[in-house]
Amino acid sequence: MTRSRSSRKKTMGRSLLRILFRVGLLATFLLAGWVVYLDAQVTDRFEGRRFEVPSRVYARPLELYDGASVSAAGLTRELELAGYRRGSGNRPGYYQRNGQRFVIHTRGFLFPDGEEPARQLSLRVSGDQVSGFSVVSGPSSAIVRLEPARIGGIYPAHREDRVLVQLSDVPQPLIDGLLAVEDQNFHEHIGIAPLSIARAFVANIKAGRIVQGGSTLTQQLVKNFFLTRDQTLVRKANEALMSLLLEFHYSKDDILETYLNEVYLGQAGNRSINGFGLASQFYFGERLKNLDLHQMALLVGMVKGPSYYNPRRHPERAMARRNLVLKEMAEAGLLDARQADQAQNRALDISAQPSYNDNLYPAYIDLVRRHLARDYRDEDLRSEGLRIFTTLDPAIQQASETAVRDTLPKLVGSEHLEGALVVTGKDSGEVLALVGGRDPRFAGFNRALDARRPIGSLVKPFVYLTALKQPERYTLITPLQDKGFVLEFDDGRRWQPSNYDEEERGEVPLHRALSHSLNLPTVRVGLDVGIPAVQDTLRAFGAPTPIPDYPSVLLGSLSLTPVEVAQIYQGLATSGFNTPLRSIREVTDANNQPLSRYSLKVEQVADNGAVHLVQYAMQEAMREGTGRSAYNWLPEQLSLAGKTGTTDDGRDAWFAGFSGDLLAVAWVGRDDNRGTALTGASGALPVWSEMMARVPQYGFSPVVPDDVQYHWVNVGKQALTEEHCPDARFMPFIIGSEPEDIYDCGGAVGREIRSWFEGLFNE
Repeated sequence: MTRSRSSRKKTMGRSLLRILFRVGLLATFLLAGWVVYLDAQVTDRFEGRRFEVPSRVYARPLELYDGASVSAAGLTRELELAGYRRGSGNRPGYYQRNGQRFVIHTRGFLFPDGEEPARQLSLRVSGDQVSGFSVVSGPSSAIVRLEPARIGGIYPAHREDRVLVQLSDVPQPLIDGLLAVEDQNFHEHIGIAPLSIARAFVANIKAGRIVQGGSTLTQQLVKNFFLTRDQTLVRKANEALMSLLLEFHYSKDDILETYLNEVYLGQAGNRSINGFGLASQFYFGERLKNLDLHQMALLVGMVKGPSYYNPRRHPERAMARRNLVLKEMAEAGLLDARQADQAQNRALDISAQPSYNDNLYPAYIDLVRRHLARDYRDEDLRSEGLRIFTTLDPAIQQASETAVRDTLPKLVGSEHLEGALVVTGKDSGEVLALVGGRDPRFAGFNRALDARRPIGSLVKPFVYLTALKQPERYTLITPLQDKGFVLEFDDGRRWQPSNYDEEERGEVPLHRALSHSLNLPTVRVGLDVGIPAVQDTLRAFGAPTPIPDYPSVLLGSLSLTPVEVAQIYQGLATSGFNTPLRSIREVTDANNQPLSRYSLKVEQVADNGAVHLVQYAMQEAMREGTGRSAYNWLPEQLSLAGKTGTTDDGRDAWFAGFSGDLLAVAWVGRDDNRGTALTGASGALPVWSEMMARVPQYGFSPVVPDDVQYHWVNVGKQALTEEHCPDARFMPFIIGSEPEDIYDCGGAVGREIRSWFEGLFNE
């Protein structure tokens, strides 16, 4: 009996051992498989794309030289937008202003065409122009480019932002301080530090709460890089295994550099600030290599709790934490007592606000992204760290935003009004500014790009251009009938156009019909030359298809966005040369290797002589016609060309016009498409004029084409005349189309005497 029990016990023991062996074998197999899986995860992430780095979007750089056009206020805004701080101007990133005198210490910048070194500049700004420009220190140059302001980015889906740094570029005191505070045995351990974990465990048991951590920098990196923040045993085990694997595969320098770029150091809205490279710019407006000791110590201290030690929200906590880091560095022998004491007595020196915010100009960034979509995949824009150099002019953007924001509330029915404004370089087609609504910071519906509305009388220059391309039939003085009529269609429908003021003037010259925006003569001319011919003109200037083929298109039933209007008017401003609008100058990869260049492209789409005649009538519109109220804002001597546009019931108020430098298109209306009490002159023109008045510029003075000559004419008599004659007007004609008749106003004797007198000096 006893033997039987003993035998059963032995048998059960052997069975249990076999089970335990099998379980252990299975567990070992599963653990090995899990380790292999984790190893694949570690190596794949590290050897593949370590970071998803957002694309960075920059404004155009401001060039400074004697004669450069910029106001003192505009220069100050640009410096602040680029993160410059007011001070002595003796350190990179600082400037000094005394009245109109500036001392600027540039930081330098790596442009696509090469490095722009740091320099100290001295200059004066008066009358919206730079004078007395000189380079005080640094390489001499007659022209210096300021680093472009970063205006936004295209971020990964997880909204992480960072500026990558190499270990060799990180100041040694920052590395020493980080290791002294976070992981003193970093170069000795194998990824985990059992003794540190044990000490932390005992300290936490004694305190009854978490007061000390035992994680190495490698473990912190694994937690941030691969894992969630859940405090579970499984996650902790994975963290330890992955830390060992990371140390097995990669060098200490590689791990440390990755940590420096990964560590979370703050929040900017819905965008996280990762890595010391970006944190340096975010908190101090400085490159990491330019930081002082006390600033590096603050960043090191913030690793423990970026929100808790946020220096902008909690300066006292941040100061105490920074000084503790300095103390620990001194105890570790990294600083002597004097260095530590000097650093502890320094202020935090935080910039008043971040050097840039999340997409300062959302409507403009929207345009940039749409242009980039032609050449780049969205996932590459979000992750490859591209550098995108745009055409945005911060000073003009500021003027545009102010014009929309300040003018709309002053208009009739302002409560429900919205607006949009597009500004381009007249000759370059570069989009210098874009406002998508009365709240320029709202990243929602972009009216400049997506509000497709009937353009009203903005179409008329293209109707008349189509006619003036036939100089044997039409000139600026061709008489047109301003009389009502009715069109009857085959299906029995009737269309009866009328002038905006319901008046009829009988016979009017073509130039007056355009400058005063008369509907009846316009429709007559359009029907005469043919709607298909007008459509062809619009397409040549860049109007998208389809274009309506009803007669109402001659009065602007064609619907376009403000950007599309700017595109077709670009050709009018450049004398018949179609210049595709562009918002991007160049794109480089993260290593500054060029990827794409968006050069100026020009195509002649209309005879420049005919366009010159239209420009004349548009200048007349500003002096005598529907645009004359612009000079309530602008100086009388500034020559401008423009055209108003109004649709039925004032649903849309438009103005498009240009100076010698700029072309701008303004739209005002309601999102619900209800009527307003506004016209192009009373709604859009004030917005346009307010913007133009805020920007230094030159008047529009077009070059007279070879096939155009100016003559003094009497418009009413359709005849050539002389300057001193009553009603004489100096007007352009395509050669051969000028009047043949001569009107003698009765000053023949006077002319003979003048001719005889002039002859005395010409012999």
